[in-house]
Amino acid sequence: MTEDDPTTFVFFNEVGIIEHLSRTAAERLLPKGLSMAGFTVLNHLIRLKHETRAPAKIAGALQVTKGAMTGTLKRLEAEGFVTVAADPADGRGKAVSVTPAGRLARESALAALTPVFNDLLSQIDVAELAAILPTLRRVRQILDAARD
Repeated sequence: MTEDDPTTFVFFNEVGIIEHLSRTAAERLLPKGLSMAGFTVLNHLIRLKHETRAPAKIAGALQVTKGAMTGTLKRLEAEGFVTVAADPADGRGKAVSVTPAGRLARESALAALTPVFNDLLSQIDVAELAAILPTLRRVRQILDAARD
């Protein structure tokens, strides 16, 4: 990068590098049977408090193809982390639910990541991270609104 690069390019470049480094670190620490794609699905459903969700809705929210989501859900189901059943509201559709084992897998992943988080916080004050969260959330909201 040069000092002449636009600020938005530098911003997104830094975000991309952070995403790559954090994903690589997380993948090494995930519980057996849980991929990063699977963790992302579990985290999405649990974080947003979805009791059940259609696979197509999850795929849309995570910006992946329906085929990719089908594969991820099959692996999660085989591990016992989710159930995929007929949607009672739509006889043709499916509904995905997180199982207790899926919730435990997510919690185990977060526990495994705690040392990584603590190492970061030993080098950056939590107040510094908290200060940038409103801007990061706003950027996410803008990008989220523009994707459809």
